[in-house]
Amino acid sequence: MAVIGASACGAPAFEPAPVNDAPADYYYTFEPLPQDYAMGEQALAPRRVELGRMLFFEPRLSASKELSCSSCHDLARYGADGRRVAIGHDGQAGTRNAPTVYNTAGYIAQFWDGRSPDVEDQAGHPILNPVEMAAASEEEVVTVLRSIPQYVNLFEAAFPDQSPAVTYKTMTSAIGAFERRLVTPGRFDAFLRGDAAALSAIERAGFHRFVELGCAGCHNGPELGGHSFEKLGNLVEWPVSTDLGRYDVTSRPEDRMRFRVPGLRNVAETAPYYHDGSIATLGDAVALMAKHQLGKTLSHEDHRSIVAFLRALSGRIPTKLIAKPTLPGYETEVEQ
Repeated sequence: MAVIGASACGAPAFEPAPVNDAPADYYYTFEPLPQDYAMGEQALAPRRVELGRMLFFEPRLSASKELSCSSCHDLARYGADGRRVAIGHDGQAGTRNAPTVYNTAGYIAQFWDGRSPDVEDQAGHPILNPVEMAAASEEEVVTVLRSIPQYVNLFEAAFPDQSPAVTYKTMTSAIGAFERRLVTPGRFDAFLRGDAAALSAIERAGFHRFVELGCAGCHNGPELGGHSFEKLGNLVEWPVSTDLGRYDVTSRPEDRMRFRVPGLRNVAETAPYYHDGSIATLGDAVALMAKHQLGKTLSHEDHRSIVAFLRALSGRIPTKLIAKPTLPGYETEVEQ
């Protein structure tokens, strides 16, 4: 979906309605979050999701036996780690900010540069990355999992048609199934379903200005983003261009400085911002986006109301789903 009459990152060609009486078509570019991101009949089978939850917290997938997916994607902190860039094996610093894993299974692609098509494929990359979890090979990871009888049983239950059941692909499929359940509905979803009182007056005003100014040209859909690649510095050049973004994947000149647009769900909870984590506050991030992407300087009132709207996008964490499991082969939980 797209805003009626809008080009990518451009302003909408219609006049939005008053904040207390918006017609249904005003929300055409927005939808409530789905219950989950199921893909395929068996993708979210309960046993597969539970296995994926265990693997998400499993440090034995890493070379040091100390790092897991949850090390950089703290589910209790909205799936982020609060650092400028991720810290991995032997304390090595990455080059990019670790994005949240909530509500991302519906994105056009994974990673800032879009090098993975889906969450299943993405789950396998950090485990083998020498700067992240640094496992030596897929075979080594599978050997570790097959050495733990409880995991073998869990894989066989989750993948009854697979032989052998424990493979690198079934491991990433299970993690992906778990991540497809990581959805955080909130007040904005209630608003989109017709409850105008779910947002305050200033939050509704911020939503209107968000659309009027053109932010919704890129930040739309259920996740308010994640569905396109856009050049950082669309109208005003971005001051730092050492990370070329999608160009490093495609080698196409037009992809220099293009990044997958981040979704804005829970954005107030996932600072710092941008691909390099260079911006510490939400207010600064909003002002810089207006300047560099839209060529606009926000008024104090517009800035205040848009930030208020973005804060209203914080949703409910699925506390029961993300509770840290007791991992197979341990008498007590492994501490991260």
